[in-house]
Amino acid sequence: MTSDTLTREPNSLVSLDDRVLDAAAASAVGRGFDAVTIDDIASGAGVSRATVYRLFPGGRDVLFEALRVRETSRLLDDVHAEVAHIDDLADLVVGAVVAASAALRNDEALADLLAAEPGATLGRLTVDGLPRAIAMASRVFAPLLAPHLDAHAALSLVDVLARLTLSHFLAPSDIVDMTDADSVRDHLTPFIAAATANTTGAS
Repeated sequence: MTSDTLTREPNSLVSLDDRVLDAAAASAVGRGFDAVTIDDIASGAGVSRATVYRLFPGGRDVLFEALRVRETSRLLDDVHAEVAHIDDLADLVVGAVVAASAALRNDEALADLLAAEPGATLGRLTVDGLPRAIAMASRVFAPLLAPHLDAHAALSLVDVLARLTLSHFLAPSDIVDMTDADSVRDHLTPFIAAATANTTGAS
């Protein structure tokens, strides 16, 4: 074990970076990111301010961006694990959207941030965060679509699905329940058909 890792549980290691990010997330509970200081984070992580700045040069903005990237990556990895075994294109798409929608809906930390600082959180999810989320989702899911679609169609479909999933999370619809597979399948069939048709037409 190096000086930058700690034992959290038997046979489980957490990096010092993650320890600081965990402290930042915990400090934001009930009050949002804007109220959290480097001192709060350092105290929560049991490290010095200098250590926080060494790990995240640039301070709070860099640290919280790293936290958002980490949490997005974890969500996408969890969704990938749920659907990577699916061979059928429609089942794959529906499964990914349902899993992502359920993860967003059940994310207590995200719900807390939306309650504590709704305007800032919405901005981070949409204007600031959506391009990053789409890029990350594309890296994770485009390879799963490769057996079914050409590269352009795969990226286009991921882009549409990411935007739909987030918009329905932020503003739930009376028409479709994005956590219900049958409802999602009915809603997404035109998008899947269009993506397949574009690939067929290009071949």
